[in-house]
Amino acid sequence: MEIAVIGNSEFILGFRLTGIRKTYAADTDERLAGYVNRVLEDPEVGILVVNNRDMERLPRRLRTAMENSVRPTVIAIGGEEGGLSMRERIKRSVGVDLWK
Repeated sequence: MEIAVIGNSEFILGFRLTGIRKTYAADTDERLAGYVNRVLEDPEVGILVVNNRDMERLPRRLRTAMENSVRPTVIAIGGEEGGLSMRERIKRSVGVDLWK
């Protein structure tokens, strides 16, 4: 299972330095939506990390698909995260509440 990161060049740089191979630089809305669709269909990706501001740039239909996605689990970072909390996302993905 791999981690994928989508965002602007500055956002993905730190993830690249940690060794994450599936990083996608998306500076336009079209590229962002294209990469998100590509990663959502990739069976090897277990976690998708995106910037919260980039989530807001996506079409509503695609945002809803990301929020409801179990695999990959989508984690929006940076700023306040709308929708489900990290605990709820992990619970949905793993099937149990790890905080209990």
